[in-house]
Amino acid sequence: MRKILLVVLLHTFTCLNAQQLTVEKIMQDTKWIGTSPSGIFWSYDSKAVSFKWNPEKAASDSAYSYTLNSSGPAKLNYNLAQKAQAIHSGTYNHARTQIVYELKGDIYLLDIATNTSRRITQTEEEETNPVFVHNDEWIVYQKGNDLFAWDTRLAITKQLTKFISGEAPSSKKISAEEQWVKNEQLQTSEVVKERKEKADARKAYLQSIKDADTLHVIYIDDKTVTGLQINPGGRFVTWSLFESPKDAKTTIVPNYVTESGFTTNIPGRDKVGANQGSYTFYVFDKLKDTVIKLNTDSIPDITNEPLYTKDYPAKFKDKKPAPRPVVVFGPYWNDDGTNGLVDIRTEDNKDRWIMQLDAATGHLKLIDHQHDEGWIAGPGIGWISNTSIGWINASTCWFQSEATGYTHLYSFDVSTRVKKTITQGQYEIQQADLSSNKKYFYIITNESHPGKQQFYRINTDGSDKQQITSMTGGYEVSVSPDEKYIAYRYSYQNKPWELYLQENEPGTKPIQVTNKAMSDEWKSYPWRDTKIFTFTARDGANVYARIYEPAKEKKNNAAVIFVHGAGYLQNVDYAWSYYQHEFMFNNLLADKGYTVMDIDYRGSAGYGRDWRTGIYRYMGGKDLDDEVDAARYLVKQYGIDGTRIGMYGGSYGGFMTLMALFTQPDVFKAGAALRPVTDWAHYDHGYTSAILNEPFNDSIAYTRSSPINFAAGLKNHLLICHGMVDVNVHFQDAVRLAQRLIELHKENWELAVYPVEDHGFVEPSSWTDEYKRVLKLFDDNLLK
Repeated sequence: MRKILLVVLLHTFTCLNAQQLTVEKIMQDTKWIGTSPSGIFWSYDSKAVSFKWNPEKAASDSAYSYTLNSSGPAKLNYNLAQKAQAIHSGTYNHARTQIVYELKGDIYLLDIATNTSRRITQTEEEETNPVFVHNDEWIVYQKGNDLFAWDTRLAITKQLTKFISGEAPSSKKISAEEQWVKNEQLQTSEVVKERKEKADARKAYLQSIKDADTLHVIYIDDKTVTGLQINPGGRFVTWSLFESPKDAKTTIVPNYVTESGFTTNIPGRDKVGANQGSYTFYVFDKLKDTVIKLNTDSIPDITNEPLYTKDYPAKFKDKKPAPRPVVVFGPYWNDDGTNGLVDIRTEDNKDRWIMQLDAATGHLKLIDHQHDEGWIAGPGIGWISNTSIGWINASTCWFQSEATGYTHLYSFDVSTRVKKTITQGQYEIQQADLSSNKKYFYIITNESHPGKQQFYRINTDGSDKQQITSMTGGYEVSVSPDEKYIAYRYSYQNKPWELYLQENEPGTKPIQVTNKAMSDEWKSYPWRDTKIFTFTARDGANVYARIYEPAKEKKNNAAVIFVHGAGYLQNVDYAWSYYQHEFMFNNLLADKGYTVMDIDYRGSAGYGRDWRTGIYRYMGGKDLDDEVDAARYLVKQYGIDGTRIGMYGGSYGGFMTLMALFTQPDVFKAGAALRPVTDWAHYDHGYTSAILNEPFNDSIAYTRSSPINFAAGLKNHLLICHGMVDVNVHFQDAVRLAQRLIELHKENWELAVYPVEDHGFVEPSSWTDEYKRVLKLFDDNLLK
């Protein structure tokens, strides 16, 4: 009896001392939550980990370092922190005894054994991108548009390239009249003719004895040099020339609240479908003193038209097959520079070719062709994520592909032309790095559960995979240079990121380095460890979801569905959410009796190719169906009143809220659309064209995906909130929709504007005002 009474008293005491959540409380400066480390990297000697941190609650983060086996983190001097970061970003020589790095625009060479740095350059101009070449005898770096080489033995610097804007003198066209006069002069004067012949002979002789390292002048007209690099052997220089569109029109974002008191214009971006310019890839062979333009017109399937064009027979039936525009990335060289890869992507996002480059001839050999009628993407493949590609040895390369529907690791031997699968299964390789000895891959996967990450070591042939980490949650891992330790940020769904250290072996115990992610004030509230589960959508697919449940005695039978944004993001996982404000707000709603649901609808990350491309050509289609099915699930399984369900979300979540209110008015009683896209034809090119193609080529996709076209369907209560200096989703989107609603004589909507806010709000006052409005919207319309 005493035991039961004690438990009851403790529970009562805990409840009384748990803080009451308010909008003002949760939307204050995020320092009240605590401070999480970020930007983690190792020292080159593997003895210390550096990171940014703010345990003192200063105006901004400072640099800290934790030395192995020390008592705790120590604050770093600013200059030392800058140097440490620069060395970390540098490049090792083959023996891993030296690191070349760039610091404050100059190049330095670190000798690891003596811990001494030698300054290579000291100029007003900025030098960047230093690398070792030619058996580590040269350090090549970029200054402006050109490459320079520094001899590590003789300390001599020489220029390798000379790019000049403008037209080459020899390529300047002369008129027929001028050519006739020139020819006539040579025919009428033996002296002039002989002098020309002597000059031509001297030029030919000098060319024949020209040293391979002699400066080569390259004229680039009005184009821009991008991706400039040299191969490890020092023979081949590669680059792309970008020709910007001549008729490019970009947006502006007016800024009304400025220090000067005058309205200013913030330069904006283009809109989807705008001319993106063109890229041309070149190889300069220093040995032969020749420049080769890479020809991609004969790549397999380069002239294939996307399937969506069949919906427009009148527009495309007479179109003749032509090579599609591409962008060439790389090359990615093996260690000695004898083999190189290029990663070629069509600008329409449908095809990716990984090809072997014969730099001496410009010839290409196919290694892997990836095609997607939706769009090429996925972890390690590109689009929004980074690209993982490289060499296991001199003849075997590796890359990631969604060939099976999930992004996995593959290898290809350029000698035998044999492709091998390294990993496989219905899960994603979300990060992959090759060990320095090239015997292992270090990978992060979600194989145990789509929302749970773990870190593994696996042999490069796919054998002997070993799990190194063990805690349930999310990881961001950095391996020490000697690969004996890992440092990682770890979080759980109700525990923000902290820094841990661990030996890089299975079964070893992690050491927690930081413990300031949760302040005492923040920990005084029992943040929900939400249930993660699946429900079945109308097409039989399993949709992952989380639920914030109210106490039984407070349950009001109303529900709110939160819709994540960020375009391509996974939010139903066991890691600390990108949406920390919304996480706290959802807890507040649950405290008031609301049941809150959050799902990874079609288009979300973490579930493979088919899930990602489920929104192709129809945003607001299957993704919105998933949200409607979630609402029905709440009614059926949680007893929610189907007439009292609301929705809110920002960015893509704001767009989804508009589509829900406009096209499913019988399902959602109220919605808050925060910084929403209202018309996809006005969003950016890189993201939108991948999913919806271009508006002038695929009007069907844009018409059915843009909320502004369905505004007439608004019956219930809508709140729109938008920052006026939003350079991502422009405030114009909200203004155009407001005008449409006015013309439709709609009355049950409201637009709240935030004059000093960009896409992601910064000021606590703005966060507070916005979410007080959201809460009032739900209380006024879902609790009646």
